[in-house]
Amino acid sequence: MITGERTTIGILAHVDAGKTTLTEALLCHAGVITKRGRVDHGDTYFDFESIERQRGITVSSKQADFEIDDRKFTLIDTPGHADLSAEMERSLQILDLAIIVVSAVDGVQSHTATIFQLLEKYDVPAIIYINKNDRPNVDKKKLWTACRSWMNAVHYFQKRIQS
Repeated sequence: MITGERTTIGILAHVDAGKTTLTEALLCHAGVITKRGRVDHGDTYFDFESIERQRGITVSSKQADFEIDDRKFTLIDTPGHADLSAEMERSLQILDLAIIVVSAVDGVQSHTATIFQLLEKYDVPAIIYINKNDRPNVDKKKLWTACRSWMNAVHYFQKRIQS
C-alpha cells in the first residue's frame, strides 16, 4: 500500500517502447506542460540534454513534481537503453510504484525481464502499460503470453497482492 503525502512513480521500459511519449501525456494531463513534446521533434520536457536530443533517447533520469487533487506526485523518467541500466537502477530505490511500458509492436524485450528482476530486488510494485496498441498487426494475445512467460507476471503480482 502506498502511504505518505507524496507518491514517487518511475516510468521504466526497454528502448523505443514509448516511455517518453507516455511521460509527456502524463505531464500534460497533470498540467505540468501545456503541449506534449515529441522525441522525433526534439522538444520533450525531460530530454533536454543535447546528446538526448541528438540520439532521441533518455540518457539520465529526471523528475517532475505535480499534484492531482490533494495528492502530490513525483514522476521519474528513466533511460531505456540497456547500456544505461545503472542510471535506471539508481532510481528504483526511491520508487513507490513503477510503470513498465511494453511496446505492442516490439513485444517483451530481454531488458524488460531485467527491469522486472530489479523491481523484485527493490520490492517495488509495478503496473504493466502496453503501448502502441493502435498499430496494425498487433497480436495482443501473443503479447500477453510473452509478458507472462518472460516476467513470470502471475507469480510477481500474486506476491504483491499477498503482501
